[in-house]
Amino acid sequence: MKQRIAELKKEKDAVILAHYYVDGEVQEIADFVGDSYYLAEKATTVPESVILFCGVSFMGESAKLLNPEKKVVMADETADCPMAHMVDTDRIAEVRKEYPDVAVVCYVNSTAEIKALSDVCVTSSNAIQIVKNLPNKDIFFIPDNNLGRYVAKQLPEKHFIFNEGFCHVHKSIHREDVLKAKELYPEALVLAHPECTEDTLELADFIGSTSQIIDYATASGHNIFIICTEMGIFYELMQKNPDKKFYSVGHRQFCPNMKKVRLESVVSALESLEPEVELEESLREKAKLPLEKMLVLAAK
Repeated sequence: MKQRIAELKKEKDAVILAHYYVDGEVQEIADFVGDSYYLAEKATTVPESVILFCGVSFMGESAKLLNPEKKVVMADETADCPMAHMVDTDRIAEVRKEYPDVAVVCYVNSTAEIKALSDVCVTSSNAIQIVKNLPNKDIFFIPDNNLGRYVAKQLPEKHFIFNEGFCHVHKSIHREDVLKAKELYPEALVLAHPECTEDTLELADFIGSTSQIIDYATASGHNIFIICTEMGIFYELMQKNPDKKFYSVGHRQFCPNMKKVRLESVVSALESLEPEVELEESLREKAKLPLEKMLVLAAK
């Protein structure tokens, strides 16, 4: 299958982008592997005419928003992110009415429809930097409640309005699980994603995005780590740090949607160039603006 994928990529002028949360066997055949920000940025620079996305639907939408002239194909069309839908459009309208100065800050883990109603997008790696640089005092952070509260804690000068969305994987990493893991591995550092709940983050030695966790573990002189994020990250952690030990906090660190992406589905998608991501032009024009603003502000 790996040889077939290599042949098809050449034949179809395709590039494969994969998120850290898909299976290691898929990360291995990808041209670029990264977190949401890296992949959104990379999608704007690749020369190939076809982008095959190994991840969940909002990631493919983001690539299409930024590259309307390219064919964007999902490796599995049923791979979706529940949190991406956890925003009520009426609530956005209500908040805008109540706070005329508000900036609607939208985590990239969201649908194109929600992005179109937002002022700027952020990822977990750049949210603090971008929100800090916004002139607005009032911030409506959507859809993730936990990341919003983490950002708010770093920026007390801003006034945050929170949404009730969450990542089921990170929310299921409980404080008591982390404490048990620390008992088993007392020398380990705890590295956590800011989508985790606040009581879990309180136990962390480092809080950062997927790529920031990988970079921290790689640069650290420490050799043992407890990882509080989706377990797909272990592939890259072990690739870069074969002599270090990484432990999860339990069986719940698993995104079933990300794991739908398999080598078989990559082959099938490359052969048929389907399912293709398609967006109405009026929606694309509106939804691309906060993404483009994110790329500009993050580069400052």
